[in-house]
Amino acid sequence: MITTLLQAAPGGSGLMSFLPMILIVVVFYFFMIRPQMKKQKEHKKYIEELGVNSKIVTTAGIHGRIVEVSETTFLVDVGSGVKMRFDKSAVALDASKAANGDTVKK
Repeated sequence: MITTLLQAAPGGSGLMSFLPMILIVVVFYFFMIRPQMKKQKEHKKYIEELGVNSKIVTTAGIHGRIVEVSETTFLVDVGSGVKMRFDKSAVALDASKAANGDTVKK
């Protein structure tokens, strides 16, 4: 039964039948996965460079100034003496760079 199915298969190399799938994976990697990994690496480097008195904008859109930096969080003064603690991953961009027209690459 198996030999009849193999003999009935159209001629051609096994590699040639997988070539379109391989090309799709390669294109997907270079246009989707690789740019996303680069963006994540740049954002991580940016977060590590932030320090006290840096003006930031969180992913929720809250603007503030960093008052204290800990291992995984920032204490942010959001105005009128109100201070909020945010996880470092919640920081979207540096507000002082945004004010100067220099934004983080997206």
